[in-house]
Parts: sequence; structure tokens; C-alpha cells
Amino acid sequence: MEDVLPVRFDYHALPSRVLFGAGRRRETPEVARQLGCARPLIVSTPEQKDLAGAIASLFSASSAHIFPEAAMHTPWDVTSRALAVVQESGVDSLIAVGGGSAIGLAKALALRTGLPQIALPTTYAGSEVTPIIGETQDGQKRTRRTLDVLPEVVIYDVDLTLTLPARLSATSGLNAIAHAVEALYSVDANPVTSIQAEQGIAALAAALPEILANPASRDARSRAQYGAWLCGTCLGSVGMALHHKVCHVLGGTFDLPHADTHAVMLAHVVAYQAGAVPHAMRRIARALDADNAWTGLHALAATLHVPRSLAEIGMPHEDLGRVAELVLQETYANPRTPDYESIRAMLERAWRGAAPQPDSL
Repeated sequence: MEDVLPVRFDYHALPSRVLFGAGRRRETPEVARQLGCARPLIVSTPEQKDLAGAIASLFSASSAHIFPEAAMHTPWDVTSRALAVVQESGVDSLIAVGGGSAIGLAKALALRTGLPQIALPTTYAGSEVTPIIGETQDGQKRTRRTLDVLPEVVIYDVDLTLTLPARLSATSGLNAIAHAVEALYSVDANPVTSIQAEQGIAALAAALPEILANPASRDARSRAQYGAWLCGTCLGSVGMALHHKVCHVLGGTFDLPHADTHAVMLAHVVAYQAGAVPHAMRRIARALDADNAWTGLHALAATLHVPRSLAEIGMPHEDLGRVAELVLQETYANPRTPDYESIRAMLERAWRGAAPQPDSL
């Protein structure tokens, strides 16, 4: 069936610059200079400290500072410590090296200091091209959208992804696919982001199994980076819906691993939405070369050997009801109006690792 052009839509392009290509991390000092900066704070997770040091070494001696304490879900206590370093060191810019944890921390700092950001992603999560920040405080993860957190420049260097373990590549890639999936049925959906979403899903769905088979494949990893950029750009241009709300509750309140949570929940939420957005289901299925969207996503997850159940990633069964209650608080715009019983049933299937199942609206 042909896609029907909407009779009314808005499209807002985001003001950021993207550099794509192997070896382009070496251009970081020049990019900083073009922003009028020379004394960056380079943020990373503890695991990426050496990589942060390598980027710091590209700058003149003692001009770059490193804060290697970024953590999943951007907890406020880590942000507070990093803010103290910013104030004490006199840095003039922020460089995030890593995945969503490092990029999230840089965004939190930029929000409060106004410092420009350069992002060097090492995963496929896509948050580097979005004006969205999620922060966790007192067991609650809250998100907001503001151009104040959008990095000015993103440098996609495939060499930075070559050491990303195949399993993390898979879950990170499914996280990115989730951005594109929700863009297809977002209240803000438009023809441009829908094209980007479908191409992004297709690029990642083809590249991720190749990465699993050959983690050193620069070609597959470049195509995955391209797909991640498209999917992240979709998330940055349109609003989030139910899938992201569910994952924010599971991650922020129960500290489940971010990418794993997306990997487990994606096919289940798509099945939940299916009857409300048949046009989006067709595009997802087409991108996956599958009979339908939810079985295609479920099959892709199986191929990638990612976690298949909430139980597997540490979610207590007795708290599923609380998750459903929290999902219904401060809800995101969604094509299907969620209710407690249907959300609870979906979570039960995801907890058991059962196949995703559409139900009646």
C-alpha cells in the first residue's frame, strides 16, 4: 500500500553540525577552535577513561580536563560533582566521549552552564543529535526537551566503535531503532522524519547481525553509525511516546540497564500500538523485510541474542503493577490511550519473555 502524504504537518530542522568519517576524532581541537574554545572538560564513564585521555592528548598540554564518572540515567549526584569541576577548572567547553551516559552528563552540564558541546559517540544510541535530556533524582527519571542541551557538533568516527562489544552494539542499536519506531507514530510525525526513520531502521537491522558475526567489520559499523544518526535525528525532531515512557520508568525507578530495557520492551510496545497505527506498522515491517512489525522486531532481537525478558535484566515481578501505575503518570502523547490493565498485561509478557501479542483496542 502506498504511503499517504499528510495534509498538514510541521518540520523543524535542528541547528547542529555532523562530521562523519573514519579518523575524524583527530579534528576535535580544530572543531573546538571554530567554536571559540580551547579548554574543554572531557566527560566519559570510568570504562572510557583511557579514550577520554586520548582525546585530551590532542589538545595542548594541561588545557583539557577529564571527568570520567558519567553514569547511566544521569544521576544528579554525579552531575553535581561535575559542576564543581567545571567551576573550579575554568573550562570553556564540553566534550562527551562515549554513549548515552557521557552524552547525558555533558547535556546536564550544558543546561546549567551554557557551555558549547562536542559529542564523540562510541555507541549507537543516538542521543548526541537530540535536544532531549533525561535526569534521575530521588528514584525518578524525568525528561525535557530544550535546544540548550543539543550538542553543537557531533563527530562520528567509526574507529571509536570498533571496541564496542558485539552484545552492547546489539542492544545499543535496538535502542536507536526504538527512536525511529516511535517517530513513525509520533503526534509530530512528518514526511521527512518518516523517511529518515524507515531508512534508519533498515540500516541498523541489516548492519547489527553483521557486527555480531564480525565485530571488526568497519563497513558494518559505519552503516550502523549512519542508521543511528538517522534514528537519533528522528527522536530529536519529533516527540516520544509510550515505549520511551515505559523505559524511562523501568530505568529511572528500578535502575535497569538502559539499552537492555529498550531491547526487551520494543517489540512488546509495538504490538501494543499496532491497531492504532497501521501505517507505521507497515513502514516498520517494510524496513525489517518482515511480515509485520512486532514479529520482525522480535525476530531481530532473537538473532542478536540480546536479553529477551525483564526478569533476565533484574526487574522484580512484584513491582510490575507499580511500573504500570508510574507509566500512567505524566504520560507522553501516544496513538493508543494506555490503561492500567493493558499496560500490566504487556509488562507481564515482557517479564516472562513471551512473544509480543497485539490485543484489541
